[in-house]
Amino acid sequence: MVKSIYFHLQAYRKLPEDFTERERSVWVTASNATYCDPEEYGRGLNDSLSEYEYAAELGYDGLGINEHHENGYGGSPGPAMTAYLLARRTTKAAIVLMGQTLPTHQPLRAAEEMALVDCVSGGRLVAGMPTGTPMDTAVIAGLPPAQIRDRYREAHDLILEAWSRPGPFAFNGKYTKLRYVNPWPQPIQAPPPIWIAGGSSKETYEFAAEHNYMYSNLSLRGIDAAHKQLQQYWDTVERFGLDDNPYRAGMVLSVAIAETDAEAERLYAPHFPRFFQIAGHVTPGLSTPPGYMTKDTLRGVVKQIGTVSYYKPPIAPTWKSLVDSGTLIAGSPETVAERIVEIVKKLRVGHLVVSPQTATMPVELSRYNARLYAEKVMPRLRGLWDDTGYENHWWPEACGGTGAAAGAARAEKVIAE
Repeated sequence: MVKSIYFHLQAYRKLPEDFTERERSVWVTASNATYCDPEEYGRGLNDSLSEYEYAAELGYDGLGINEHHENGYGGSPGPAMTAYLLARRTTKAAIVLMGQTLPTHQPLRAAEEMALVDCVSGGRLVAGMPTGTPMDTAVIAGLPPAQIRDRYREAHDLILEAWSRPGPFAFNGKYTKLRYVNPWPQPIQAPPPIWIAGGSSKETYEFAAEHNYMYSNLSLRGIDAAHKQLQQYWDTVERFGLDDNPYRAGMVLSVAIAETDAEAERLYAPHFPRFFQIAGHVTPGLSTPPGYMTKDTLRGVVKQIGTVSYYKPPIAPTWKSLVDSGTLIAGSPETVAERIVEIVKKLRVGHLVVSPQTATMPVELSRYNARLYAEKVMPRLRGLWDDTGYENHWWPEACGGTGAAAGAARAEKVIAE
């Protein structure tokens, strides 16, 4: 069954209209004192939490939470905190942590925080472990770009061991040395299913395939770019001798749904082009620091999009350009459902991370958009892969998957190595 995960960037909602003319980047350099009012930020976060809870009531399969720092369009610096709140306030939806960004976290603490979410939720955690953006890891956290992959792998191994081995034991890594690893608690799932979110990195495809994890594509450049990236991932899966189970892949989709195509444009055109313009407003000097990408990945990015950075589109996006490129799936429920069915089959994905909200969209309009997806689109997607006979090994058992059983075998492999 295709899973639909409600995703929310929890963006700051009150950036000025001329923000992109005044500032060179929405990430890192825009002054908090100038743009970020704490009370306004708090109201926005409370609205975001209420939208998450409404999505759970609507029957979304999961609630997706990401991690970014010093950022006007993605405001969740503490994803485990958000996940903890949602775990307490919901009963059925999977809690899908698209972060933690492992290189920037003390690994044992990250293991403990995710275990807490799994325990509070009754075993509903999906543990996302992204490498992280260069802005969050190299620029803000100050990590040497060339070390980030190495730090990531070590943190991943420590977390898997902390979740799977009886404690206490010692861990003697290159970057983390601990005499006692003995987290209280370990997660209910043994271990939770692990997702790797990423863009175009060859190393990320290989890491996901090597460990038999789920890979979720994060593309701001439309369906063609996502197709090229996912095809590279599927080629990697084949090279590692794995099956073509569609549940080992996912992707992020922005949706804008109304009763008719024309009504969708009328309602959402004031919001989505502005959102994508701001989300991509990151200067290449921050998004592509030397040493962050390997030569192979850099060649692949240039081949796919003709530039070194996925941010900063050359032309400001319009409603038409977003819809034509598939960056935004918009229209009536029939139009949107037909388009998504086409995408799911073409890209062979079993998880859809659905974003029906932007920073400037009023709460009621966001709820309307989310409700139409849940009531009129989601039912048409659920059974798309049922005839393949594949099971979803990357989804919690408490939510209808077989993730825990498959995860135990993967953890044993990591520890043995």
